[in-house]
Amino acid sequence: MRGWWREIAGLVLPVACGGCGRPRTEVCPDCADALAGAAPRRVRPAPEPAGLPAVHAAAPYAEAVRELLIAHKERGALPLAGPLGGALAGAVEAAAGPWAGAADGPLLLVPVPSSRRSLRARGHDPTRRVALAAAARLRRAGRPARVVPVLRQRRYVADQSGLGAHGRLANLSGALEVVPGGARLLTAGRVVLVDDLMTTGASLTEAARALGAVHLPFIPGIPHGLPAGSAQHGIEQRVAAVIASSPRSFEINRNSRETWIVAGGER
Repeated sequence: MRGWWREIAGLVLPVACGGCGRPRTEVCPDCADALAGAAPRRVRPAPEPAGLPAVHAAAPYAEAVRELLIAHKERGALPLAGPLGGALAGAVEAAAGPWAGAADGPLLLVPVPSSRRSLRARGHDPTRRVALAAAARLRRAGRPARVVPVLRQRRYVADQSGLGAHGRLANLSGALEVVPGGARLLTAGRVVLVDDLMTTGASLTEAARALGAVHLPFIPGIPHGLPAGSAQHGIEQRVAAVIASSPRSFEINRNSRETWIVAGGER
């Protein structure tokens, strides 16, 4: 109900840019350019946790981009899901790589779930809302995509805000699982984990672990080399996409690439 009131209020009250406050626009051109004006890039937190998929981000988490994410997530600026979803769609495409056509199947966007406590406090699920907007943007661009919300929290998780990298990893370790019946849905296409923000990488690492822990039912055509009727290993998750990541994670990526080029990795 709370979410419905916010949507109605957005129709009748004056709007202002969620990034800078400029009146009469949800996202001004300058903030839109900060959010999605550059090509998504590979990002790495420091330290990089073992098991973290290759993550692509649309923009650094700073200034206007930070304000847009906070406005959507914490202040209920629900119409921002559209532009935020557009930025996420770009990161998803970068993470998934070129599309080979119908044989590839659709992109399956698996959002990292929020805690029940956070959902109650906010009155909406910001990551799932943005993932739905990203999938819609991808479909309009001709690339099949859908949201597959198969992850859930299986135990209590403490507030992450006051924890460092190691504390977040310990807090989330074993916290997620695939819902009953969700494993079969993961075989229909290319899985891309999605979240709105990456800081330490702990959430995406745990989400990837949970996807890999399931036992898929036997499905003909999946080349696991197992006898008919046997269980198959879960999804080996290799890619993820986020709207934003820390500016330092972009810098680490740039420095890593420069070192690789100097060493002869690219001519």
